[in-house]
Amino acid sequence: MEAKKDPSVSKKKQKRRSLYQSVWRWHFYAGLIIMPFLIILAVTGGIYLFKPQIEAALYQDYYEVTPQANATDPSEQIHTVETIYPDAAVTSYRPSDSPDRSAEVGISEDGKAYTVYVDPYTNVILGKLEDSYKLVNVIEKIHGELLMGTVGDRIVEWAACWALILIITGVYLGWPKMKGKSKIRGVLVPRLNKGKKLRARDLHVVPAFWISLGLLFLIMTGLPWSGLWGNNFQALTTNAGIGYPPSVWVGDAPASDVKTKEIADVPWSAENLPVPVSTNQQYTQLSVDDVVSIAEEEGVKPGYTIMIPQTQDGVFTLSAFPPHARDEVTMHIDQYTGAVLADYRYDNYHTLGKIIAYGITIHKGTEFGIWNQIIGVLVCIGIIGIAVSGFLLWLSRKPEGKLGSPKAPPDKVMKGVIVLIIILGIIFPLVGISLIFVWLFDRFVIPRVPALKRFFNA
Repeated sequence: MEAKKDPSVSKKKQKRRSLYQSVWRWHFYAGLIIMPFLIILAVTGGIYLFKPQIEAALYQDYYEVTPQANATDPSEQIHTVETIYPDAAVTSYRPSDSPDRSAEVGISEDGKAYTVYVDPYTNVILGKLEDSYKLVNVIEKIHGELLMGTVGDRIVEWAACWALILIITGVYLGWPKMKGKSKIRGVLVPRLNKGKKLRARDLHVVPAFWISLGLLFLIMTGLPWSGLWGNNFQALTTNAGIGYPPSVWVGDAPASDVKTKEIADVPWSAENLPVPVSTNQQYTQLSVDDVVSIAEEEGVKPGYTIMIPQTQDGVFTLSAFPPHARDEVTMHIDQYTGAVLADYRYDNYHTLGKIIAYGITIHKGTEFGIWNQIIGVLVCIGIIGIAVSGFLLWLSRKPEGKLGSPKAPPDKVMKGVIVLIIILGIIFPLVGISLIFVWLFDRFVIPRVPALKRFFNA
């Protein structure tokens, strides 16, 4: 007699198949939506990793100087800049960080920010560059906000969050379903001799498996800098007492309502640090020479920038945002007395701040030198590769006149997806909003419009 099939087993298989379809459909949507943005972020990120080498080659005449026995004082260099650009306001000074490197004087002129490069030995101006037009700064703007300001920042954040969905669904789809040696075939190792379809599939899935960890790292270390999620996360850590500790303040350190990120480019952990005020206005303002001496006395390594106060109660803000996280410094100095009002360094960071600091320097390719850059660019190339291979895989399977999306699963299976939407919506508001929009469109619009139903395979 023929053995009867267990209906419960059949039902379980059908449920697994429907869940697989559901995950596959969301993976398909995620890939289709963010693929162009992933390529843009990978290309610009890969270029930005080599910022030191690119700028050294492009601006060699501005950067390189011939070392001599004695250097001029910073105040003399600034005076020279003020003489040549009398209508400009001097906003910052960056001492040379090596004997063969020029000093930099930041100025504001006609509403634009410029950097003037000065030979510290001869006090000769080597040139002037508008900050917003420096090549790597433009690349950074594209990478961070697509040259679209706040709107672009939100789009990049949205794409990064959707990439998380791409990773989660991709890992589920590619996770080995079989036992034994066969489980690594098609996941860890591509099957190149199993036919054209499997080869095309594996050339997308296998690299994606290896690259996914690097992509996840880049997303999670980039999000703290985003405008919406990053600001909320920063506020949460500050309110939870994980931000700057009381020990960074020296004395009472009266604070203003201004945050340090509003006046200087500072490390992530110091962005929300309140800027103190200079109260002893009966004294004469310190010279930049004095501030440089204070920095040396406080053991700050070369490579820092001094922001010059623009108001009577302002402070000198010294910011070191160096290649290595351990060397980060944010220091506020009274512009009249030279008192150090706040001194915030890596050792003051809470554990979370230290992790984020390391994550950012690794993300930027500076923490571990050339190997950091090489591994970073390989991940970027891999991201481009899996985006392109996914696109080609879609084209090869796409029916004419249809989108080629996986078939929509039964409504019951979508309960798990709804839970995922709620969770992601709470953690990542932008992706939550777009997920709700896509889900509503997929469940209530597409099935009711025959043309859309055929096109989206609903």
